[in-house]
Amino acid sequence: MGMGSGVRQLRPLTYAASASASASRVVPQPVDLIKWVRREGGLVHRAVKIAELDSSNGLGLVVREEIPRGTDLIVLPHHLPLRFPSLQQHPSLHHLARHVPDELWSMKLGLKLLQERAKIGSFWFPYISNLPLTYTLPIFFPGDDINNLHYAPLLHQVNKRCRFLLNFEQQVKRALVSLTPDMHPFGGQEVDASSLGWAMSAVSSRAFRLYAEKDPSGTLIDVPMMLPLIDMCNHSFNPNAKIVQEQDTSSMNMQVKVVAETAIKVDDPLLLCYGCFNNDIFLLDYGFVVHSNPYDCIELKYDGALLDAASMAAGVSSPNFLAPAPWQELILSQLNLAGETPDHKVSLGGLETVDGRLLAALRALLSSNMETVQKYDLSTLQSLDAETPLGVANDIAVFRTLIALCVIALGHFPTKIMDDESLLKQGASGSTELAIQYRIQKKSVIIDVMKNLARRVKLLSSKEIATAEG
Repeated sequence: MGMGSGVRQLRPLTYAASASASASRVVPQPVDLIKWVRREGGLVHRAVKIAELDSSNGLGLVVREEIPRGTDLIVLPHHLPLRFPSLQQHPSLHHLARHVPDELWSMKLGLKLLQERAKIGSFWFPYISNLPLTYTLPIFFPGDDINNLHYAPLLHQVNKRCRFLLNFEQQVKRALVSLTPDMHPFGGQEVDASSLGWAMSAVSSRAFRLYAEKDPSGTLIDVPMMLPLIDMCNHSFNPNAKIVQEQDTSSMNMQVKVVAETAIKVDDPLLLCYGCFNNDIFLLDYGFVVHSNPYDCIELKYDGALLDAASMAAGVSSPNFLAPAPWQELILSQLNLAGETPDHKVSLGGLETVDGRLLAALRALLSSNMETVQKYDLSTLQSLDAETPLGVANDIAVFRTLIALCVIALGHFPTKIMDDESLLKQGASGSTELAIQYRIQKKSVIIDVMKNLARRVKLLSSKEIATAEG
């Protein structure tokens, strides 16, 4: 997306999209965020400071003294988080938000963020002035680097978001064209795909979904909100801090706290867990890649012809992949892999190594004994921990087929890991570096699954030999 053009005001909404990590803020000399939070009745522990972390992480929060476990580090009063307004407060924003699909909830809150960025004298200006001017999300990658991701499911998501932003730009322009400046949600400024992309990226990479409202039945529902200062904590799957919501004893309002979950050493950064996500989510929504991410996986389409090719390559071919028996077809329907509205999306990797539905399907399709298969419930057939429910030979055939499937999946990448590592050593930077890191991690997931399954085949083969000799 190119640079936008807008009516010049004190704080124009336009900016140059960049895919390189940068510490540049919305304004050159942002307001002291810690002082602002304290002035507004919040608490910031005396040891917490904003600091430049390593080049890939930009700014973050670190502590200047040892912090005991359980210490309150930041407390935000109810009025500091930035939320999407009610219909009564801003009908024009609600009118625009109707065009945003639920999966892109970050764009809805992004509209409120853009409105506050355009507003002279905004209450949230001290916070907004500290936001990054650019983001490293794939929607801002040059075309070559989007293609460099080499992974169709993510390419589909990136292109979908880019198309949405271009379409939404036109919808916003049509909705705003006849509004007078006093009714205009962005102070009369033109909004384009780049400024909308900036706002969506700011929210997706920084907002938290917290319980803040009750539905008509009294059940708490989660609401996305931007948490000034707290959102400068970086991500870790082993965090040293956590977010806690507490009722303010002096009022009915909710406070949002960051509390030390472990003892924290001097100069350690404050780390929160953003969620147990795969690298698709981390790159799409946050603009970074987690190395050796235990939740990373690759997405495949359940396809009889593909499984037939894999089983042939593994030397365990079965006619049932292309023409399942009626009892096998029933199992596939129960797994929602066949029938009127099947879900063919399966995965390899992550915590379960092999998608349970795919595992159960292969076990059933590579078995010729209906009575044996029907002895087991689907949850057993879907479990990798269930020890050879249909016999050792069946699991060996299943795992060999899956290994061959991994080989086919690896073959869809035009480069090998050693090629990618060589490109990184040559000094790839910015979005190119991120794209290469991402595809290395995807290929590593496949290789780890292959190693895991190969170990299982080896163990089962030795068990089979021992049984035969016994």
